[in-house]
Amino acid sequence: MNEKETISHEGVVTKITDDELEIKILAQSACAACHAKSACGMGEQAEKILTVPRPKDKEFSLMQKVNVTMAIGQGNKAAVLAYLIPILLLLAVLFVCLGLGVNEGLSALISIVALVPYYIVLYLRRDKLKKQFLYTIE
Repeated sequence: MNEKETISHEGVVTKITDDELEIKILAQSACAACHAKSACGMGEQAEKILTVPRPKDKEFSLMQKVNVTMAIGQGNKAAVLAYLIPILLLLAVLFVCLGLGVNEGLSALISIVALVPYYIVLYLRRDKLKKQFLYTIE
């Protein structure tokens, strides 16, 4: 896979088990590296913890810097599952409720509650989804 086909983040190994590595990555918004971020207050950083299958052919140590990569197609699929489907579901339920004459406040509440089963299904399928989203370590 070449560099254009992958998403890569630098991270630090925080936990090592026989089968997995726990890696902390620092996700940054586009303006996080901006020299004026303190003036505008828009800079945003968040630490993310990834659990990645441990390659058997390499040795790792705690606090070791590594690059975690994922295929762009997998990143797109994750974005669809996490953002696109929920927003489409929310809007569909909202417009159906409004079309049925339900008042706006109740329609909004029903739309939000309609997301609960979707996220429950995602949670119950998390082990299958983990197998579909494969991270590699460079």
